[in-house]
Amino acid sequence: MNRLPTIFVSHGAPTFALEPGLAGPALTALGRRLPRPKAVLVVSPHWMTRDLRVATTAAPKTVHDFGGFDPALYRLQYPVAGHPELAARALALLRAAGWDAQADDQQGLDHGAWVPLMHLFPDADVPVFQVSLPARLDGARAYALGQALAPLADEGVLIVGSGSLTHNLYEVAWHQAEAASYATEFSAWVREAVTHGRHAALQRAIEEAPHGRRAHPTPEHYWPLVVAAGAAGADGAVQVIEGGIEHGVLAMDGYLFEPLPVAA
Repeated sequence: MNRLPTIFVSHGAPTFALEPGLAGPALTALGRRLPRPKAVLVVSPHWMTRDLRVATTAAPKTVHDFGGFDPALYRLQYPVAGHPELAARALALLRAAGWDAQADDQQGLDHGAWVPLMHLFPDADVPVFQVSLPARLDGARAYALGQALAPLADEGVLIVGSGSLTHNLYEVAWHQAEAASYATEFSAWVREAVTHGRHAALQRAIEEAPHGRRAHPTPEHYWPLVVAAGAAGADGAVQVIEGGIEHGVLAMDGYLFEPLPVAA
């Protein structure tokens, strides 16, 4: 199998499952044209652990890890299989790279995983497993985490970093159509860095991008982008998955990191 691309998705609010906006149909179209993976590996800020963990669960449950939303959200299920064998391979790669990683055979899929996957693979017919997001990360370590997982893309695994391009929940305006200027400016800076392969800059975006601290008062929803970039490397092409800005401040863009063509 040729090397698979790597994806960053913005999963926004849990309501993304019911309100696909621009990003949902774009992810569905992307899922139809991607090579079929053996499994999907998701790194999400909604499974954060002190030490790194890999879900070896055979049949992960759909975890509704949120409160106060439409009851319809809690009825949604994503009945997908896990992939314990490829999860074990991820665990071995992480340990070989120096990470203190442990297996977890009980972990389900948090909403950072199953909500965007409902759009990407709506038939729930591709196995899924998660790697946790360590609670103590910086940009360099997040990138290194992606690099450690990178060989899986050559082995049929679609690596997905699921976060949010901006994530200031203090300023969410549920019924606001107009995008806040700071979210637009931060998103534009990140897009330029991603599409031009400036991965060192991506690792420092919270400190150096315009309005970085306002866009991410805490960085955990940004790190999955850096993980995805680390897994992909800076040499391939990048396609923007257009998502717009929801609820005034939640930028929903994603990125498809495409590998370099294999020489004939």
